[in-house]
Amino acid sequence: MNLNWAEDDFDLPAGVIRLVTPQPTDDKTYAMYHGTTRASAQRIFACGFRQSKDGMLGRGVYLSRDLQKASRYPIGHPEWDKVVIKVKVNVGKVKRIDRQNHPMQKTWHDHGYDTAWVPANCGMVPSGLEEDCVWDPRRITILGVINPTVVPAHSCR
Repeated sequence: MNLNWAEDDFDLPAGVIRLVTPQPTDDKTYAMYHGTTRASAQRIFACGFRQSKDGMLGRGVYLSRDLQKASRYPIGHPEWDKVVIKVKVNVGKVKRIDRQNHPMQKTWHDHGYDTAWVPANCGMVPSGLEEDCVWDPRRITILGVINPTVVPAHSCR
C-alpha cells in the first residue's frame, strides 16, 4: 500500500508563512509540521506539546517547515498509524546549527535563542531535509492534523 502525504489547499492564518524562505527569519510565524503516532497526537491535542528530553538539538519540540520531513516520523513506525500535526510557530530568535558538533548544538537556548534550525542538505540529517527545534511549546499553536491518503495502485493492461 502506497501512502501520500499532502495537505488540502486552504488559506493560512494571517501572518503565517509557508516554506518559501531558505531560512526562518527571527520573530516570524511559520507553518510547521510534527510527525507522530495517532495515540501521541491525541495526547498532544489534549495537553499540548511538551519538550523532548533530548535529541540532536537537545531539549525542545522537534518540527519541520517541510511536510515530507515530518511525515517520516516516527521512523520505523507503521505508516497506517502515523499522522502529521500542522502548527503555526512564532520562531522568536533563530540559531542556525549547520554541522555536527556545532558549539551550540545542544545549548542554543542558553545563549538566548528560541528556535534551532538545521538547514537542508547540510549533512546533519540523513534525509537532507530541514529540521527545527522550538524551546518553548507555548510558541506553538495547533492548526490541524494531516492523515496519509492511500494512493491507488496503477494497473497496466
